[in-house]
Amino acid sequence: MYIRVIIFFLCIVSFIPHTYAQTLKAGAAVRVITPDPLLPVSGGVGIPRPANTQRGDLFVRALVIESGDTRVAFVSIDNLGWPAVLGDSARALITGIPPENILIGATHTHSAPDAYGFPDEHGVHYADLDYLRFCVRQMAEAVNEAVNKLEPASLKVALGEANGRIAFNYYAEELYDPRCGVIQAVSQNGKVIATLVNYAIHPEVLGSKRGVLSPDLCGPLYERIEERVGGVALFMNGAQGGMVTADNRQAKSDELPDQWAECVRIGTLLADEAIRLIQGGQVLTDPELLCVSKQINFPVESPIMQYILEHSPLGYLSHTPNEITTRINAVKIGPATILTIPGEALPNIGYYLKRKMKSDYPFLFGLTNDAFGYILMKVDFDSFKRYAYISRTSLGEMTGEIYLDKALALVDELDR
Repeated sequence: MYIRVIIFFLCIVSFIPHTYAQTLKAGAAVRVITPDPLLPVSGGVGIPRPANTQRGDLFVRALVIESGDTRVAFVSIDNLGWPAVLGDSARALITGIPPENILIGATHTHSAPDAYGFPDEHGVHYADLDYLRFCVRQMAEAVNEAVNKLEPASLKVALGEANGRIAFNYYAEELYDPRCGVIQAVSQNGKVIATLVNYAIHPEVLGSKRGVLSPDLCGPLYERIEERVGGVALFMNGAQGGMVTADNRQAKSDELPDQWAECVRIGTLLADEAIRLIQGGQVLTDPELLCVSKQINFPVESPIMQYILEHSPLGYLSHTPNEITTRINAVKIGPATILTIPGEALPNIGYYLKRKMKSDYPFLFGLTNDAFGYILMKVDFDSFKRYAYISRTSLGEMTGEIYLDKALALVDELDR
């Protein structure tokens, strides 16, 4: 009779929701990837500029989240962009996480070594391949360490407007997204494991012409968050294309000391706003964690991009001529939804995606898994003089249309 009671009780408990819910775990790690000696820095297409001084270190920063059988890594690297060919090299060295669940995003600093292998008009590139291989190893080490440090945790999420003079649209001042998304992992003893900040901005206060190697405004952001709340700070960019940049318009001069002071001001202000937002964020003790991905193909119509992809030493092109393949991800963490963008989407694309994602906390991780220039809709492509440069350095007219269709279909998979 006693055994029957126990069996009956266990049967009843098995039908109670979340009785055997898996405990969420989180872990984070950091690696320094500052080259020694300093290498030339790249702000885009063209020959990198020599760097003779340094303001802050360059980093790889990783946050790993696990729930049940699902494990996802969010990786941030201080570089203009991080192509999938390099990301896949790191993924091959990472254990315990499916490669398609490793999301690698570039902060988009314009003061780091060339990771694209941009060729000049003679097809000669200036990327330091040994340095890139070093970064790949450091990235894998950071993620593997984060996996080894996984511990029971809760999450907090927040999304709100970041106040103050942080960003503006160089093409049209008010056409940018002031919302800042924050995800924070907290251990069971109350210590912060990591704080991830998602905001759309070009970290190009210093740029590539001053001879400075730097994470730009991201460096002071890391320092401020880690000083005030502890743990590891990460920055994931958003839909900052065309041309959402740092608002340093009131800098006293164009000299390096004043521009670095602006990096500190903007990075610290964004960090403070992220901390303010997450203090009132929603606590998720054991959220559902889902990660889906899809490979998509883009035609490469731009002559400049065709030339880069053909002559870069990294080996970009697929077996189909003038076509590129990349991966996009959609991640669900309780009420929050994350969608990756393989480049620099214009802010109107970002606003549309966030509205259609039907999430209380929509996050867009720009320049993630790949960084194929600007992403425009066909109605924007080559439409104004202002858009001439971003049209030339995009894959082509249909990139935005293809991406939008595939991305929203991927988000729908999370609810099936």
